[in-house]
Amino acid sequence: MQILVNSDGHGTVDADLSQRLESQVDDELARFREHLTRVEVHVGDEAAGRSEVADMRCTIEARPAGRQPVAVTEHAGSVEEACTGAVRKLARLLQRTFDKAGMHKGGDSLRHLPVEEGPI
Repeated sequence: MQILVNSDGHGTVDADLSQRLESQVDDELARFREHLTRVEVHVGDEAAGRSEVADMRCTIEARPAGRQPVAVTEHAGSVEEACTGAVRKLARLLQRTFDKAGMHKGGDSLRHLPVEEGPI
């Protein structure tokens, strides 16, 4: 899984922060590593330097192998908070996506479970 961190050019991400974000994304999405080809993190300052409450934005796009890309966005007061929220959203979205992929017509259901015999 390749992880790319991009910034909007307003100086919101330095090399140290970029490394921490890559590590955080890798840790949070480790269970999906074999299903993802690339994850792109886009960080930006929505207010372009002006002071606002939730002006930092983090959008994360994941590219599952053989599927359409999925993306989530989180706004917060700092880059770290925005990215933490976005990674958690993405993990939930990927979990639902891969869970649904396993649930299809003709798949296992309650009728296919073995019946346990015993006292009633």
